[in-house]
Amino acid sequence: MEEDDSCGCDFLNWLSPDASACIFRLLDYPADLVRSAAVSRSWRRFVVENNFSKSLCLRICPDIANFTSVEEVSRSVQPPPTAKSSRDVELKARERDYRIYSYLAGALVSTKPSMDCILHCIGASSTDNFPEESIDNTLEPNDHVHHQPSYWSSSGHDDSDVPESLMYRLNSDMCIIDEIRVRPFKAYFQLGNPIYSSKEVRFWMGHSKLPHGLEHFVMDEDDNLMAIADENYVWTYTSPEFPMLQENVLQSFKLPHPVLCIGGIVKVELLGRVQKQAVDDRYYIW
Repeated sequence: MEEDDSCGCDFLNWLSPDASACIFRLLDYPADLVRSAAVSRSWRRFVVENNFSKSLCLRICPDIANFTSVEEVSRSVQPPPTAKSSRDVELKARERDYRIYSYLAGALVSTKPSMDCILHCIGASSTDNFPEESIDNTLEPNDHVHHQPSYWSSSGHDDSDVPESLMYRLNSDMCIIDEIRVRPFKAYFQLGNPIYSSKEVRFWMGHSKLPHGLEHFVMDEDDNLMAIADENYVWTYTSPEFPMLQENVLQSFKLPHPVLCIGGIVKVELLGRVQKQAVDDRYYIW
């Protein structure tokens, strides 16, 4: 879109506000919306007053609807506020929101390489041999460490439907998650090299009710259930259930849309058991 200054034409003057809004809402890339706002004062005012940048953010990442407020942080010294009309205050707030959501929308669609968001483990719903088979091993990409097998193992169950869960703290209280990868472990030291996968996997994201920083990695097996107890957390997102392949490969689970994890807590829920261990004839997930 481009305004023709030579003839003084501006389609905002020719179309109704509703028709103009429909056109601007067709812009689905943040940079295009920012460029449109730079065409003229009237276009910027229209973009700002109609909150198009926030609407675009919500289309890209619906979890932004969980925001109760947004604030713009400035490193420079701000002049003392002066008396302004309510209209001026409202326009200033909309300008601030335009800048914030334009920046956030750009970050959401950025082509920068993805990064590992996990900071440390919190706990597991069960562990067979603690600490040798603890959840901490899940952050190690290799299945051998110092010539020893490295994996997490659940406790054994006679019922194949008993789920397990692994909980992690992310490296920020606000992370965008679009993909989680899980690798079932192949017990190369057991007869037949069985793979102890779950049938399905589901992901939960949210924040802790505990004072900040208290949900640290549990070093005592008895503290595991307390550390991951659901009553200590508020879950704001639950993914669909994804089938897991019974293969010893890093499996990628792409979420339906990028999820804004506010609070930095992720729970990996492993649903259903496939493999029995020959030595005790019980089901495990590794």
